[in-house]
Amino acid sequence: MRNQDKWQPSKYVHKKGKLVASRDPREVGMGSRLIADLIAGVYDTGLKQHARGRLLDLGCGKVPLYEAYRGFVAETVCVDWANTLHPNEYLDYELDLTKRLPFKDGEFDTIVLSDVLEHIPVPDQLWAEMARILAKKGKIIMDAPFYYWIHEAPHDYYRYTEFALRRFVETSGLNLVQLQPLGGAPEVMADLFAKNIVRLRLLGRPLARFSQWFTLRFVRSRFGRKASASTGATFPLGYFLVAEKPE
Repeated sequence: MRNQDKWQPSKYVHKKGKLVASRDPREVGMGSRLIADLIAGVYDTGLKQHARGRLLDLGCGKVPLYEAYRGFVAETVCVDWANTLHPNEYLDYELDLTKRLPFKDGEFDTIVLSDVLEHIPVPDQLWAEMARILAKKGKIIMDAPFYYWIHEAPHDYYRYTEFALRRFVETSGLNLVQLQPLGGAPEVMADLFAKNIVRLRLLGRPLARFSQWFTLRFVRSRFGRKASASTGATFPLGYFLVAEKPE
């Protein structure tokens, strides 16, 4: 990773020892705080458990997860493509992620693919490449949206069910370690409401902020947890996945 000494938090920040979404609207839009908090939470736990060795951050953007994984890995390599909306000075390689990657077989112990898969027009090729350059017992740590709005148009191509994600893992010769829905119906409704109400003049931003804050409080209650968990299989905001390359 280039210019590590200049790195600054962007999309995610640490607060009271936990990774959370930034409250800076230049980094996380007001209507996206809820899903960004959910994603931050699963990476906060997942990176501690699974990140190690030489890490490849694919589609890295501003490398928002760097602080969350740097204490667990020996080296970070940052890759993004020319179509990114997040140019940065940390990039090691500017590559087309739909083509063969210029890395050796088994070169990386960890691959992070955060908010990237939906932007890849030929995902099977990328999965094959990730499997090739991943070391034995190495892991892919990633998330992908499902019930979510079009973003970074026109480079937003797909939404994947859990069954599609399982197929990617299986056909790539990997083992599934974890596949977790991000939220359920309460979170989906709050996300849709916030992203649309925020456009309303004067009251839009306060209502978007309150609706997401209230939903997060609700799903942490006993009844709210049940409502979220019971609907996560059919109405997830997205998925968090960990896959491992067998020995």
